[in-house]
Amino acid sequence: MAVRINCSIQNTLCLLNPPLFSLRYRASPLKLKPQLHFRQNPSRGALFCTCATTDITPHNTEPFVLTTPLYYVNAPPHMGSAYTTIAADAIARFQRLLGKKVIFITGTDEHGEKIATAAMAQGSTPPDHCNLISQSYMTLWKDLDISYDKFIRTTDSKHEAIVKEFYSRVLANGDIYRADYDGLYCVNCEEYKDEKELLDNNCCPVHLKPCVSRKEDNYFFALSKYQKALEDTLNKNPNFVQPSFRLNEVQSWINSGLRDFSISRASVDWGIPVPDDKTQTIYVWFDALLGYISALSDDQEQPDLLKTVSSGWPASLHLIGKDILRFHAVYWPAMLMSAGLSLPKMVFGHGFLTKDGMKMGKSLGNTLEPNDLVNKFGTDAVRYFFVREVEFGNDGDYSEERFINIVNAHLANTIGNLLNRTLGLLKKNCQSILVVDSTTAAEGNEFKDNVEKLVDKVRIHYENLSLSSACEAALEIGNVGNLYMDQRAPWSLFKQGGTAAEAAAKRDTEWGGLKGGQVMAQPKPVFARIENQTEVEDKGVAVGKTKKSKAKPKQPQEVVGA
Repeated sequence: MAVRINCSIQNTLCLLNPPLFSLRYRASPLKLKPQLHFRQNPSRGALFCTCATTDITPHNTEPFVLTTPLYYVNAPPHMGSAYTTIAADAIARFQRLLGKKVIFITGTDEHGEKIATAAMAQGSTPPDHCNLISQSYMTLWKDLDISYDKFIRTTDSKHEAIVKEFYSRVLANGDIYRADYDGLYCVNCEEYKDEKELLDNNCCPVHLKPCVSRKEDNYFFALSKYQKALEDTLNKNPNFVQPSFRLNEVQSWINSGLRDFSISRASVDWGIPVPDDKTQTIYVWFDALLGYISALSDDQEQPDLLKTVSSGWPASLHLIGKDILRFHAVYWPAMLMSAGLSLPKMVFGHGFLTKDGMKMGKSLGNTLEPNDLVNKFGTDAVRYFFVREVEFGNDGDYSEERFINIVNAHLANTIGNLLNRTLGLLKKNCQSILVVDSTTAAEGNEFKDNVEKLVDKVRIHYENLSLSSACEAALEIGNVGNLYMDQRAPWSLFKQGGTAAEAAAKRDTEWGGLKGGQVMAQPKPVFARIENQTEVEDKGVAVGKTKKSKAKPKQPQEVVGA
């Protein structure tokens, strides 16, 4: 979206700025190198914008490593996992615009009892089931234009090697011991629960299903040993867990006293065997959390933990749902301390999605399928709505009526209109060719100053992970651009001819990005307006009571011919 606003503003200024010198309209014969260009991420087909006129090479070459959770493959992806990944992708693209080297990690968590059970229910084997569901995630990420750099599967051989080496380091540090465990176990959480955190009838507070009583001979991790170290970490670095109210939750857990937890299962075959004990498999969370590190390894014949860590660890940001906060903000840092590795810089726990004010669930028949949304409304509309309308960190609600209203008002009417009207004027009056360099057109222009202030505002919001506010500031750029067009009325200047027409032929955005003689794209709707059922019926073309909106808008292949 930011790219489209950027190009719209460039076109607007190239149309509107008063001339600084007399110029007859003619196409430049010079062969110009495009200054505003799109660079392709080698691992994905996604596009992001850079500007060659500004030196954005970072002084610090340390990569920005961003992770989503490794999604559990007991079932195909849902809107909750899509939401996390869309938000992560927006952050990754912003960091790339700053000129940073970004390593955006996502993937799938494929071991554990729940996976084996799901495969059996489908009449499949665990490996075949994992291959199918993992591929469905990769397909959805492609449909959502997710620009990830690494996709790790916990069934990858390189991951297993890293897990075993990490386990051995923790064992050598004296933090793993063997003991019996007798307690209540939630199969869906893959976790033993304390009775004090359960609901009536020993129900899990997350899945609302009764926990089962189990007694096993397991290996344990000495989490309690790291009580003081975790307390000190949070006190010295309160930004380690964000938003701040999530930090309060984590501190409450730690202050209530940490208990050692089981890191192996004797009753689960589908997992990584414990080194030197084939009767046990490594606990799925002890296994999966290490995917953030194993993803950094190249396809080496013999993956090495320390060499892999040197490829980008620690992570700059773990982006997760609030339901897995304890694993990432308590268990994971303690594990890393035991192995002598650095902690991630931040763990950010966002909220849940609801639909029409209600929690989503198959039993309620109100699930929200991301594939359906993309097919119906298009990738950009889906991405924009969830980043803009859900205040990042809190719970957020989806309703189709709200979705359509936001997309039409923000994307079609504001951003799409600004781009289309400027390209239309260029085509009609300048044969789609810019007359003057945008740097010249923008000199001394108050509009340029206003836009630059808004761009800086967007940057600050993105850096603070205030994604909704960043979208608001970016949208304001579109509003300012449309207002500027209305005030200058270049269509009237073109009709007057002479010097007035020359004045109308100049203007820009990322100042200096567009050059005189550059041929722009043809005007066409970049965001199609979505018509709801009422609008369709008002036009007398209703196609049936069951159809609530038209098919998804076409996705343009380019914004400007830069």
